Amino acid sequence: MSMDRIAKPILLVEDNPVDADLTLRAFAKRKLANPVVVARDGEEALAWIPRWDGGEPVPEVILLDLKMPRVNGLEVLEQLKAHPVYNTIPVVVLTSSAEDSDVRSAYRLGANSYIVKPVDFDKFSEVAAQIELYWCVLNNPSP
Repeated sequence: MSMDRIAKPILLVEDNPVDADLTLRAFAKRKLANPVVVARDGEEALAWIPRWDGGEPVPEVILLDLKMPRVNGLEVLEQLKAHPVYNTIPVVVLTSSAEDSDVRSAYRLGANSYIVKPVDFDKFSEVAAQIELYWCVLNNPSP
């Protein structure tokens, strides 16, 4: 990667501090070039939209938990995918819910991928590797 092209951030939307920390540690272990910014709930995630409008870097990918207070992940997904500018940001649902209805709803609303959260760090590192490989290497646009 050339020095003049700054890696776009990954937006992690996660209300559970333990899960957020696990995700950040898994990405740090992978030495990911992309900085990770955390929104602690759906409302905070949606508050990024005007910030992107104002010139803050738009994320490479959004990792989205579903079960959150205030605004849940499906509502965030619906609003993002309905947005005329930011609807192309890939959204990976990263959640503890393996419920069929959640999976179907997420894909119907435009999720690019649905990953059920593993519980231990090694499994989580594998998930981080998959996300890195797919979203940050294979899907990286040419400079």
